[in-house]
Amino acid sequence: MDNLPCVRKRKQEVQSMNQTQTSVNHRQIGYRIKEVRELNHISQAQLAEMTDLSVSYISHIENAKRKASLESIIRIVNALGITVDELLAGVQMNNPAAYQTDIDMLMEGCSENEKRFIYELIKASLETMHKNGWELASSDRHR
Repeated sequence: MDNLPCVRKRKQEVQSMNQTQTSVNHRQIGYRIKEVRELNHISQAQLAEMTDLSVSYISHIENAKRKASLESIIRIVNALGITVDELLAGVQMNNPAAYQTDIDMLMEGCSENEKRFIYELIKASLETMHKNGWELASSDRHR
């Protein structure tokens, strides 16, 4: 039955879909760890000490030279004071709320006036982009 072209093609499509759905972007996870770590003014050495992991391992995770184990990710998010969901929020592609956690974290220490000012900046930027027909090139360099 696998010799039939239509069956073989369908089988390849299913395998391709499964690979797409389960692929993890370790570069983006590493970037998010670094981003949250730096936002909290924590050095790699401090994070390593807090998680009982080596500094080189933390560096390799942040630079996608090694894939973090689930246990390591849990240690890291606990040390950073965030959830796994918050870590992955910036990693999810095509999610309208993907940056919400990032924005919330940035605005956490802002006064009401600062929050309003930031909101007005974002609103004006979007209006200018749309008015002029500007589009940003997609890039997965960071996200």
